[in-house]
Amino acid sequence: MCGIVGLVAKTPVNQMLYDGLLVLQHRGQDAAGIVTAEGPMFHMHKGQGLVRDVFRTRNMRSLLGNVGIGHVRYPTAGSASSLAESQPFYVNSPFGLVLAHNGNLTNDKQLKDEMYRTDLRHINTNSDSEALLNVLAHELSKRTNGPRLTAEIVFDAITAVHQRVRGAYAVVALVAGFGLIAFRDPHGIRPLSLGVHDTPEGPEYIVASESVALDTLGFKLMRDVAPGEALYISFEGELSSRQCHSNAKLAPCIFEHVYFARSDSVIDGISVHEARLNMGTQLADKVKAMVPALDIDVVIPIPDTSRDSALEMANELKIPYREGFIKNRYIGRTFIMPGQASRKKSVRQKLNPIAVEFRGKNVLLVDDSIVRGTTSKEIVQMVRDCGAKKVYLASAAPPVKFPHVYGIDMPTRAELIATGRTAEQIAEEIGADAVIYQELDALITACRDASQGLITEFETSCFDGNYITGDITDEYLDALEAKRLSPLSAKFKEGDPDTRVLDMNIGVAEQNLI
Repeated sequence: MCGIVGLVAKTPVNQMLYDGLLVLQHRGQDAAGIVTAEGPMFHMHKGQGLVRDVFRTRNMRSLLGNVGIGHVRYPTAGSASSLAESQPFYVNSPFGLVLAHNGNLTNDKQLKDEMYRTDLRHINTNSDSEALLNVLAHELSKRTNGPRLTAEIVFDAITAVHQRVRGAYAVVALVAGFGLIAFRDPHGIRPLSLGVHDTPEGPEYIVASESVALDTLGFKLMRDVAPGEALYISFEGELSSRQCHSNAKLAPCIFEHVYFARSDSVIDGISVHEARLNMGTQLADKVKAMVPALDIDVVIPIPDTSRDSALEMANELKIPYREGFIKNRYIGRTFIMPGQASRKKSVRQKLNPIAVEFRGKNVLLVDDSIVRGTTSKEIVQMVRDCGAKKVYLASAAPPVKFPHVYGIDMPTRAELIATGRTAEQIAEEIGADAVIYQELDALITACRDASQGLITEFETSCFDGNYITGDITDEYLDALEAKRLSPLSAKFKEGDPDTRVLDMNIGVAEQNLI
């Protein structure tokens, strides 16, 4: 799960790209990168860490041009936490290409083999994003004859990319001297929004993972990029689009609404805030059936993502809502941090309870989801230490029982607390008096209602094991888990402190690393 943004403007875009990545920081904290285009020249700066730490004034001054793309990285299953894996990626042919990708390809091993044996292209990292860049570059090369690029060539190439690539992908890319490309996988699993800002010199365009980036930068949301659709925006600001897949059907990842997206975003016409309110309404009905109302004194969210659901639950249950935790906003998300040891250590650094809200009370905690259970166990114990009499835990999402292979780092079945356990067994494991899970049908209803009934299908594989791309086998999952658990993968996840930042100024014919 990463965040991407692309801009074609009439003025320098470096500050706008920086500001856009700041509001998408929740989508990835491992690394950040920006590439701008100044005529045929690319300027790149990327490094490991938060946006505010990667980019300094001297770096921003070198990012010249009115066109650019940016990326915040969240490492997916088995991938390396190192500078080499940071995005955007670059290849020099054809024309010069840079690409940033949100999602996860499920046939990247096959693609890399094809690159080596047939396309004669070199992949220098384990990243599926670099493989995707080279597939795009190869398909563009096959269709170009001389120093000329048209929208039709771009769309024909992306049609071929869709035929070769499987999995989830929302993409922004730049072609040196020509324009910005954006496209989305045929199921629309990962989000991508298109916005416009009218100026006296003509329209400016933005594409971004969430509409909140458009709001922050003063752009108007035009629409979401459709599944299978491609956009081509020339450096002069001319927008073209085409549906590049013959069987595209929207089935967005429902976990965006459960956890990842910001509440102030609108994705595929769904207000994330409204979807989460609906989740609270649905879950309240389940709580009423399982726990006597008189046995709950207070509803308290586990910040931040569950607040909307918890507030609506409290209203439905007619039970007081209170804030019971203070969050340290200078600690990274525990879900994103690699390794159980660092995850467990960070919980008490990240959340501190307000003891008076728990002392002597029967408490209903509300979380967006329960994945590994490590954080939940620590929080329940903290609440008991504050003197709570009973601790119930309600999850706005159903039990997470299956690996998510489309860009969210929850790959091994052994890590998922709900795999092979009942709700009663999970409650015992984390020390709660009861755990109440949302039903999957209720979650789908909550999101479908927020779309005014326009979206009827969602990607829900982590809850039901139904992988919408149709290519996920037990052998694939076994290989993914082995990769994650390998010593080499663990070593890479620690990162290399000696290679933290990369600057590039890329000419038409050469790449200079500073």
